Amino acid sequence: MESDLFTLARSTKYPIDAFLFVQRGLDFTAQRVHGESKPGAAPAARHVSGQQLCRGLRDYALAQYGLLARTVLRHWHIEKSEDFGNIVFAMIGAGMMHKTADDNIEDFSGVYDFNEAFAVSLAKGERA
Repeated sequence: MESDLFTLARSTKYPIDAFLFVQRGLDFTAQRVHGESKPGAAPAARHVSGQQLCRGLRDYALAQYGLLARTVLRHWHIEKSEDFGNIVFAMIGAGMMHKTADDNIEDFSGVYDFNEAFAVSLAKGERA
């Protein structure tokens, strides 16, 4: 699958690391929303909405990269929540992720302002 991700990434403005981050962040978010997955559970049983995923990706980025989260995402050309949607829907289009009939790319639109979402208090080391 990783070679398929390379091919997919080359067809977008996002590097492979952005796709891998979204995949891992999806797992992080689904576990947070649904708890540990049960062996053989259907993908629909672990579904998260676009808004839930954006919030989870924010938290995952902060957990992984701390004060550098915004810089890392910017390096990957991720500047707004819509970029997460572009990555997710590219993966859906390539058959690497699934969606429900209710899911659409607009679910990722304007979920939060990146400058605010990744603002970190340097004195306290916490999100503002």
